[in-house]
Amino acid sequence: MKIIINPSTDQYQNLCRRESLNKELTEQAVRQIVEDVKLNGDSALVRLTSQFDRVKIDSLYVSQEFIDDSEKYVSDRLKIAINSAIRNVIKFHSFQKRETVDVIVGKGIECSIKYLPIERVGIYIPGGSAPLFSSVIMLAVPALIAGCKDIILFTPPTVDGEISREIAYTSKVLGISNIVKVGGAQAIAAMAYGTESIKSVDKIFGPGNMFVNCAKELVCKDVSVDMFAGPSELLVIADDSANPTYVASDLLSQAEHGIDSQITLLSDSLEFIESVVLQLDVLTKGLKRAEIIIQSLKSAKAILFESISLAIDYANIYAPEHLIISTKGGDEDALKIKNCGSLFIGPFSTESAGDYASGTNHTLPTSGWSKSVSGVTVDSFTKSMTIQKLTKEGLESISQDIIEMANAEGLDAHALAIKARVINNFN
Repeated sequence: MKIIINPSTDQYQNLCRRESLNKELTEQAVRQIVEDVKLNGDSALVRLTSQFDRVKIDSLYVSQEFIDDSEKYVSDRLKIAINSAIRNVIKFHSFQKRETVDVIVGKGIECSIKYLPIERVGIYIPGGSAPLFSSVIMLAVPALIAGCKDIILFTPPTVDGEISREIAYTSKVLGISNIVKVGGAQAIAAMAYGTESIKSVDKIFGPGNMFVNCAKELVCKDVSVDMFAGPSELLVIADDSANPTYVASDLLSQAEHGIDSQITLLSDSLEFIESVVLQLDVLTKGLKRAEIIIQSLKSAKAILFESISLAIDYANIYAPEHLIISTKGGDEDALKIKNCGSLFIGPFSTESAGDYASGTNHTLPTSGWSKSVSGVTVDSFTKSMTIQKLTKEGLESISQDIIEMANAEGLDAHALAIKARVINNFN
C-alpha cells in the first residue's frame, strides 16, 4: 500500500483516477463477441463458453431437476444464512415500492404518475472463482417486489457443465427458474439481442468483470442497463480512535475481489496508517485469495490529511462505491458525505454486512458514478408513466397560455389543437 502525505488539491484529480487494464483491447475483443452472438445466436453461446470457460455445455438452460436438487448440496447452516439475508433484504426493499400519485393541479386538471414494473429483466450473476449467490438476492428481491413479470438469470457454468449449487438454491428459494448457464460478454449480448432460444430483455442488471462491464457499455444504445459497474471500491475514513485490525480487515474484504480492486484509506494520523499497513500484512497470511489480495494492495493508497474534514472533501470528489467512516464524530462526519454508493458508519458497520445481510443492496455505482447514479433499488426495476385528464373547464383555464407559448415557439399546430376547441366553445 502506497502512503501519500498531505496531497495538495491539485493532486486530487490524479489520485482519484481509477486504474484501467487494457481498455482498448478489451473493447475490441468484446465487440467481436457481441457481433458473434448477434449473428450466430445459440451456437455462438455454446462455442464461446467452451472457448472462454473451457466447459462444454449440452444445453443452455439449467434443468428444473438440477434447481430442485441443489438444496441437497447446500449445508443447513448456509440455508439458514441465505434465508435470513433474504428476509432482511425483502424488509428493507419493501419500503421502497412507490404507489400511484394523484395531483389536482387546478380545477378540472388532474395529473398522475403511475409506477409500473419493467416486464422482462435479465440478471447477471458472476461465477468463476467466486460464485456470487448473494447477488441473486440483491437483484431478484427488488425485481420481485417491483412486480417484474419475467426474470431470466445468466451465470457462468462450473467445470461439470452445470452452475453453482448455491446460486441454484438461492434462485429456487426466490422462485427464479429461468436460468441460462452462460457468462461473460456473451451473456450480456444474449440478453440484449436474444437468440433462437432466448428472448431479449428490456433491462440488464448485475455486476461483472471488465468484459461484462464493457459489453454493457456497448449494448446500452439498444437496451437499458442498470449501471456501468467497474472493479470493486472501498474507501475508509478513520482516525486514531478506530481499530486498525477492523479497518485492515475491511480493506482486505474488497481487495480479494480482484487485482484491479480500488482500495483507499484516509486518515489524519500517520501512526494509525502505519498500524493498518502492518495489520494488512499480518491478516493476509492464510487467506484463500492471498495472491489476489497482494496484487490488489500494490495499487492501494493510504492518504494522510491534516484533518478529517479534508479527508471528507477528498472522499466526496473520489465518490466511492463503498465508504466506511470510523471516526470519533462518525455520525456528524457522515452528514457531510455527498457522494458514495453505500455508507457505513461506526466500527461495527463493516462493509461485509452490506454485501450480504444487513438489508441494503450491494449492486452499486463505481468509478465516480455515485456523483450522479444510485445503487440498485426497487425503483431500478420500475418505470413511470404520467397521466393527465382535463375537463372542459380545466382546458379552458390554461388555453390562452398554451396558445401563447406554442406561437412563441413557432408550433402553430399545437396552438391549433387548442383553437379548434375554442372555436367550438370547448364542446
